[in-house]
Amino acid sequence: MVVGTSSHAGKSLLVTALGRLFHRRGVKVAPFKGQNMALNAYVTAEGQEIGHAQAVQAWACGLEPTVAMNPILLKPQGNMTSQVILKGKPAGVCGAVDYYRDYFEPGWQAVVEALAELQSQYELVICEGAGSPAEVNLRHRDLTNMRVALHLGASTLLVTDIDRGGALAHVVGTLQVLPPEERALIKGIVINKFRGSLALLQPGLDWLAQYTGVPVVGVLPWLEMALPEEDSMGLFDQRGARKQAQLEIVVIRLPRIANFTDFDALEAEPSVRVRYVSPDGHLGQPDAIILPGSKATIADLLVLEASGMAAQIQAYPGVILGICGGLQMLGKTIDDPEGFEGRPGRYPGLGLLDAQTVFDVHKTTRRVSVESRLPGGESVVGYEIHQGQTAFARGLEALFADPQLGAVSSDRRVWGTYLHGLLDNHAWRRHWLNVLRDSRGLPPLPVLDGHYHQQREEMFERLAGAWEPHLPIDVFAGWAGLNHRLPT
Repeated sequence: MVVGTSSHAGKSLLVTALGRLFHRRGVKVAPFKGQNMALNAYVTAEGQEIGHAQAVQAWACGLEPTVAMNPILLKPQGNMTSQVILKGKPAGVCGAVDYYRDYFEPGWQAVVEALAELQSQYELVICEGAGSPAEVNLRHRDLTNMRVALHLGASTLLVTDIDRGGALAHVVGTLQVLPPEERALIKGIVINKFRGSLALLQPGLDWLAQYTGVPVVGVLPWLEMALPEEDSMGLFDQRGARKQAQLEIVVIRLPRIANFTDFDALEAEPSVRVRYVSPDGHLGQPDAIILPGSKATIADLLVLEASGMAAQIQAYPGVILGICGGLQMLGKTIDDPEGFEGRPGRYPGLGLLDAQTVFDVHKTTRRVSVESRLPGGESVVGYEIHQGQTAFARGLEALFADPQLGAVSSDRRVWGTYLHGLLDNHAWRRHWLNVLRDSRGLPPLPVLDGHYHQQREEMFERLAGAWEPHLPIDVFAGWAGLNHRLPT
């Protein structure tokens, strides 16, 4: 098991790296996170929702993601409430107090069943905690940290982020407040995001091991790695402008932005700078605007209106792309007759696309493979996760063979789609970028075959290669009783 001294310590990335390193060695390995709180979701082949981070970890292990890898997903939607996704399906909406009252027992049962399923199929399961295991006020109802480790008797790594400062104290403090039976499971400490002199750090590591009785088993170098963020905290760390960037694309950083993994492939384009702008910010003069998905479309739309960002978007003369909730916002109206997102009623949209959305009890979660009608006519793959259905006016041109998946205005300026992962399709993304380039008088980019998952595979290999010299994989294999499985 991997737990951390805080959020963003590097748990997800370490599980990803370990999964790829054991997969390289021929071990049947799978990831697991009992409970995830995130708005980046993925849809399994069975149409079940899990955290996108666990899908990434599954791919690193060479596996198809399954709901057993993340049996509980909490999707915050404002007003201190979250949608509860239990075993891949919506189970309700509730606040924190109600959640622990109503879902703790069924949640733990789902965790135990999922672990049993994975243990029956794989030689090694690498479990990830959430936040910190040392939140003493939450321990009695924590479904995803040391309760899991105790249930499994799992050897546990404690990872800390040294880049933010105070890492050694974070480790000491975390170990200090763990009960003896939990502390006994911590077999090693991993220092993450290190970019200094190891010689200068070594006395601190020696002291830490002597003081805590737990060895430091790895010091991981800082990596510029573009693997998906688990939550939107990473969006505060704006990337610098690329000298070679010829296009700037603004993504509106909605308060409840969801599935911003949609833009990983766009971020990887050398000729594109992606800039995130908050509702109280200024658009500037980008080459395109993207309205992303949202877990609370109406609430985020009202924020855009109150902040003045809606007026900025409406006055913008260039290309606009709305994805999922962003598509719904671009339309003329959003009807929520039953109050699924709060107060029942009809809400005016931005009015940039002749479309109307109605929310109902049905939630669409499915994988999609469909022929594109624009801009290049290629086939694309992606997935849907949305509440509500959108009716497009006849004057709009369908983007796909399935007309419910999206449309574009007659002047090709305003685009809207329900398809997450659309920009991961190399050919479609390059064709769309060439629409922008043509309006600027720039030569077209070569159209690529394939899919972003190929680049993701390269990143898994880079990650494993960079961290392998700093992690004692043989030691970890011994903890799991797998030494006989590793090549000599």
